Amino acid sequence: MTDPVAKLLDLLTLVPLDDGLYQGSSEDLGFRNVFGGQVIGQALMAAFLTVSPDKKANSLHAYFLKPGDPDHDIIYEVTCVNDGRTFCQRRVNARQHGKEILTMTASFQGEEEGFDHQIDGPDVKGPDGLYSELETRRKFSHLIPERVRDQLTRDRPIEIRPVNPINPLAPDIKPPAKYNWFRAIHTLPADVRIQQSVLAYSSDFGLLGTSLYPHGVSFYQRGIQAASLDHAIWFHRDFDLSDWLLYAMDSPSASHSRGINRGLIYDRRGRLVASTAQEGLIRQRPDKVKKR
Repeated sequence: MTDPVAKLLDLLTLVPLDDGLYQGSSEDLGFRNVFGGQVIGQALMAAFLTVSPDKKANSLHAYFLKPGDPDHDIIYEVTCVNDGRTFCQRRVNARQHGKEILTMTASFQGEEEGFDHQIDGPDVKGPDGLYSELETRRKFSHLIPERVRDQLTRDRPIEIRPVNPINPLAPDIKPPAKYNWFRAIHTLPADVRIQQSVLAYSSDFGLLGTSLYPHGVSFYQRGIQAASLDHAIWFHRDFDLSDWLLYAMDSPSASHSRGINRGLIYDRRGRLVASTAQEGLIRQRPDKVKKR
């Protein structure tokens, strides 16, 4: 059986095709389309391959243009936008079947000291004793449609333990706030490029669904069309994804079939290591609801 973490690291290992041109494989996680976090993680890694090794990512801003095909590889084209003494920027275009599926701009910074402050993290239960999403899916696997049951119940490289879980098959109306602990199931290399790319990959899990909490619906229900439209990450401090990180998410607004979601990511010591923001399509499609 393939180690899920090794498989994820293989997924983030891109094949050079030419100067600034790379190829990445795809994985089917049961979402019909390529998981957005995969494309963001690979795009960030592609940008890293063109940047001096003394620089770390400080931010990225991505737009999802078309759904990705999980059965085909993705081509990443990296353009040098700027190379400064402290900061540099790269633009990455991801393509499949000759069409762009994502465009991203990433910024990188050399080591620099300066002012330091943060807001405190939420006072929530720690990861010990919480059930993981995978454990819950396996417990209720008989309720998952057979066509995606294997993908949704197989071993995953990232373990997620919700603090305030919902029943995705029959969700209650709740305030738009979610707290998830997450980590890699095995030790990751200390390489900052891998750590930041895996965080980028992981940051797409659960974020969009926060905007559905106040409406008592989930992705698993008929008539709900949901997709990420854009995604941003700011990296604040070093971290180790081999240990637990807390993802505190909220959704301040939803309107015009779009929901905005925000996230703050803390380590177990309470250090704020990253922030995220994402707008997503959350469209109701009554014509897709199965009539009784």
